[in-house]
Amino acid sequence: MSKQTLQDQYTKAGQINARFWSLGDEGTTVILLHGIGASVEIWKRNIDALAQNHRVYAIDLVGFGLSDKPSVPTTFSYGAQFVRDFMEKQHIGRASLIGNSLGGGVSLQFAIQFADRLEKLLLVASGGLGKQVNLLLRLASLPLIGELLTRPTRKGTSRLLKQCTYDPALAADDLVELFYHFATLPGAQKSFLSTLRSSFNFWGMRPHLVRSTLDNLATISAPTLIVWGEQDRILPVAHAHVAEKKIPNARLHIFDACGHLPQLERPDEFNAVVLEFLRSKDRCR
Repeated sequence: MSKQTLQDQYTKAGQINARFWSLGDEGTTVILLHGIGASVEIWKRNIDALAQNHRVYAIDLVGFGLSDKPSVPTTFSYGAQFVRDFMEKQHIGRASLIGNSLGGGVSLQFAIQFADRLEKLLLVASGGLGKQVNLLLRLASLPLIGELLTRPTRKGTSRLLKQCTYDPALAADDLVELFYHFATLPGAQKSFLSTLRSSFNFWGMRPHLVRSTLDNLATISAPTLIVWGEQDRILPVAHAHVAEKKIPNARLHIFDACGHLPQLERPDEFNAVVLEFLRSKDRCR
């Protein structure tokens, strides 16, 4: 965790009251976007290291953490507009986006919709790159079963975190308690399910989302780093190779003995790889 105090801040991004953390006052701007059901806390092991050379923002996406939980789901497109609104409010002209899972899908859509506002793109086990997804999430897309599976319990929160990590010991009690608390907030379960069901059905990621993403990967001009865990049980590492092949200016780094959360599971190596990429002289094509 940062030696400086990470304080909750709030701003209006469009119509959404959004919680964020900010740290660092030098270098280019970096925005961190978490996955479904997570929050800014998932970046606690990264934000201080990145802030040594960058101005870093971590945002609770719409419907998650302590940001507003409206009735609309956080689709990739809606999330991309939300990030742009946040940048406008913070007077950020251009930024590099680091997106994990749902946040990766949002970052991809931002790269497609708002290319002029993107410096570099970093995809961490990103959504949107293929149909295959963990069975637990597919089951949660079903009526009634989803409500039962996502009903907040500490046991259920622990089960999901263990699915996300290669080493189940990383699903420690403090992390379980944190995300269990967020899951019990008013509107949290509804936001989780509406976002999940807008992206998945029982067969996997919805085909129109995969097509709309894959069909536009070749248009992404920003330098791109794709990071994945070899043993990811949420979104398979095969999706990383799809992105590497289709994005023109992309490089790939795969972590062994790692699941869906490289930033949490392998923080020192993750931070080093990301900082090296951000320092590199690659430019948009």
